[in-house]
Amino acid sequence: MKRVQLAAVEADESDDNLVLLVEKGKTDLLHGVLQPAEFDFLQQIAGREINTCFFPRPTGTVFIRILKADKDPMAALEAARLAGTELLRELRNYKIESVQIRSFTETPRVLAFAEGLALASYQFLKYYTQPEKKEKALRWIRIAQPGATLEEVQELDQLVEAVFLARNLVNEPHSHFTALDLAAAAQQAGAEYGFEVEVLGKEKLESLKMGGLLAINKASTVPPQFCILEWKPAEAHNKKPVVLVGKGVVYDTGGLSLKPTDGMDYMKCDMAGAATVIGLFAAAARNQLPVHLIGLIPATDNKIGENALSPGDVIRMYSGKSVEVINTDAEGRIILADALHYAKKYKPELVIDFATLTGAAVRAVGTQAICYMGTAAEKTKKQLEKSGWETYERLIEMPLWKEYGDELKSNIADLKNVGSGNAGMITAGKFLEHFTDYPWLHLDIAGPAYLRAANAYRTKDGTGVGVRLMYRFLKQY
Repeated sequence: MKRVQLAAVEADESDDNLVLLVEKGKTDLLHGVLQPAEFDFLQQIAGREINTCFFPRPTGTVFIRILKADKDPMAALEAARLAGTELLRELRNYKIESVQIRSFTETPRVLAFAEGLALASYQFLKYYTQPEKKEKALRWIRIAQPGATLEEVQELDQLVEAVFLARNLVNEPHSHFTALDLAAAAQQAGAEYGFEVEVLGKEKLESLKMGGLLAINKASTVPPQFCILEWKPAEAHNKKPVVLVGKGVVYDTGGLSLKPTDGMDYMKCDMAGAATVIGLFAAAARNQLPVHLIGLIPATDNKIGENALSPGDVIRMYSGKSVEVINTDAEGRIILADALHYAKKYKPELVIDFATLTGAAVRAVGTQAICYMGTAAEKTKKQLEKSGWETYERLIEMPLWKEYGDELKSNIADLKNVGSGNAGMITAGKFLEHFTDYPWLHLDIAGPAYLRAANAYRTKDGTGVGVRLMYRFLKQY
């Protein structure tokens, strides 16, 4: 499927389908834009709780979307995104492929409206025999100037493309997407968008003694991969890089700590952290974000076999620490720990990891927020949270109190890989903390990364969560 394209254009009266955005109480601004009969009808309904109306014309349709004013600017942006999502249903009913948006409200709201409309249009049709029969394509969203500048619209267009890239990666079935395929996808994205990618194979990982990643891979027939991404613009604002780490478990059976049947079908999504990193690099490179970035993706599956890691085994991590593996289904933190230790070689300014790590995070905040924790400065945390509200990919901070770390004490090794079961998202974070000595944040995206049902512009299955959040955060970094 060809994705929807966003473009900035001059207002064109001949455009077939118009979308007019106006705030409630200000519909008089449409006088002269609408035909007299249309304007009279709009004035008649202006006082009612009606948000949308449309007027068919011989050459197309005029859609009017009335946005309510909101004193909270972040809530106002989200309301605009949701309004865009709602309009998509009408456009699909009429099989409309192109619209021109004219705004009679402020620029951030028109961009948010277009963003919601574009994000909601995503479809993953790759494996249908006749995808054209399933396709409900909105081809073009044209935003009339001066509603937004050419640069703003181009930036949004590239960001939407990066989110779609992340969604596509998550939605790939494991039958077609092994660790080797994930590494190849990272390389392909690097070549297309303009960032560097290096891939370390099994022999190199063995020479490095990257024991965590190798241990999880023991039962696999596909060798592990370790992807190193770099975006280094000529005039980066940061002297030391920001390192982004993404969990790349392309399929997770749970290993010998086997998962229940219910839910096993969507364990292809356990590499959503890796998809977030690749998507973010695509957006950063295409939009020339002036921040030096390093990306690290440890990639493997977690399978069952005669060589599988057993509960009770002790493994030697890349850092040299020994870990007693109590639960082989807590594999993500093990491969992330190796990557976090590897990050030390870059002397990073900040490290952020992304992982569909724990069911505890889902039980705590559902699919509406990201559990996060870490040792970064409060200023950094506040900026990340602000970016979360601005993109509506919201975050809830969890404490990293030392008492949670007591649950990871082992009788035979330096650490256990799980705690008692309570507050599992925090004990997972405490485990990861052992492998860091730099400002660090851990984002457990298990809830919002993959949805069983669509939630507005967050489409069913992979959502690409984290791409918009991190792009916003790094843009203001």
